[in-house]
Amino acid sequence: MKDLKYLSALSLPLSAVIGISLGGYWCFLTPVYAFVIIPILEILLPVDPVNDDPDTKGKKAADKLFDWMLYANLPLVYGLLIYFLWSVSTYGYSLSELIGLVLSLGIVLGTNGINVGHELGHRQQTGERFLGKLLLLPSLYMHFYIEHNFGHHVHAATAEDPATARYNQSVYSFWFTSVCRQYINAWKIQSKLLRQKDLGFFSLQNDMFWYQLIQAGYLLTVYLIFGSTGLLFAFASAVVGFLLLETVNYIEHYGLLRSRKASGRYERVREIHSWNSNHVLGRIILYELTRHSDHHYISSKKYQLLDCHEDSPQMPFGYPTSMVLSFIPPLWFRLMNPRIPEAMKPSFGKP
Repeated sequence: MKDLKYLSALSLPLSAVIGISLGGYWCFLTPVYAFVIIPILEILLPVDPVNDDPDTKGKKAADKLFDWMLYANLPLVYGLLIYFLWSVSTYGYSLSELIGLVLSLGIVLGTNGINVGHELGHRQQTGERFLGKLLLLPSLYMHFYIEHNFGHHVHAATAEDPATARYNQSVYSFWFTSVCRQYINAWKIQSKLLRQKDLGFFSLQNDMFWYQLIQAGYLLTVYLIFGSTGLLFAFASAVVGFLLLETVNYIEHYGLLRSRKASGRYERVREIHSWNSNHVLGRIILYELTRHSDHHYISSKKYQLLDCHEDSPQMPFGYPTSMVLSFIPPLWFRLMNPRIPEAMKPSFGKP
């Protein structure tokens, strides 16, 4: 029964349903829950660095329950999306209520959508990867699948990686550079993959081209069914969703860099190149994304099998709390800069 703890991740869409049902200030329940209540609970609850023994891992690897807990997010995300779009296009919400609802849906799209889509995007089964891409669609971030799998996991913790935040770079600057560079990189990667197969731009295997058509079709469908109000709401929620992802990207590798070998090539990605967190609540809500060091070390590992490595750099707080702290750059720099190994700091950025 303890493995059902990951169902706690569904508390975010539940909070969104409660918020839109009650209206008024309750529309802000999800952002308050995600960025106030969860961080407080993370501070109060113990840290758990314990790894499962090989026998337990073998059982978990074969247990389809962990997969079905991921799959459950697909109908929930799309059901919530449709409910929110219908509601905002039908009832006269105030501006403050609409802001709360945009934040609420955006948080769900970022966590139960993009985060779960990320996990499924690393799977070997075509069907699971397809589900992962569907979960990226409402955030208009389908290109993330290409850039993340073929770009980020190759270049993580290097200057070539747009999803690695530089030393002393604020999260707000990172939002702009990461969003723009990841999209451009995704097109570059797609072009390279097509050239390797001697295929042209209009090939059926040009996934980036199809992603644009699918996302445009999604927005057009929203407009035709829910009108301009629904379209603006869907777009604003998508922005919140992918900025939430980029905030996670920001804290995952902030200031960490791989060294170059004499040959000019970078050292392989190791456990020291991602920030790890063993804070229990963040681990559960984000499907063990906080054990990010092991994810980069062996990206094919399913979330329930990820380990904590003693030599991984540890965050002083969990991921949800760290995201809140990153919104205040001076506080974030004061907290995190001393934790970055001196060898990884650029000379101009050292105190």
